[in-house]
Amino acid sequence: MPAKLVDTRKTTPGLRILEKYAVRVGGGYNHRYCLSDGVLIKDNHIKAAGGIKQAIGLVREKIPHTMKIEVETESIEQVLEALDAKADIIMLDNMGLDKMKEAVKIINGKAITEASGNVNADTIYDIASTGVDIISVGGLTHSVKAFDISMKIS
Repeated sequence: MPAKLVDTRKTTPGLRILEKYAVRVGGGYNHRYCLSDGVLIKDNHIKAAGGIKQAIGLVREKIPHTMKIEVETESIEQVLEALDAKADIIMLDNMGLDKMKEAVKIINGKAITEASGNVNADTIYDIASTGVDIISVGGLTHSVKAFDISMKIS
């Protein structure tokens, strides 16, 4: 299955609903609409909790059984810890292509894989070729250039 292209929560204030709608109309998918749509454990959360396993344990006690937990990882060691802690989604944040391929191979379908960071038109094909399930791109919403639709009368 090809990788899905998803947006992020990084949107223009007051325009989130329109920008996320535009992503869907354009063939992309939406990540979280708001913070309560899922859990994303980032580097600061991992440090504060004392590790990935501890962070997931603390969160899992407090959320509904239907909510997914995503963990941001930056190394193969963190990928292994996230797998051991049974993360639902493992984000491969700013990883090089070789490391990303290795991580996807290690995860081997035990969690959803998401590539994030430094994604643009020049890198997206190679990132998709690593086998990740999802590629998140904040630029789909926060860096869009307005289309000039003015009408000139002569």
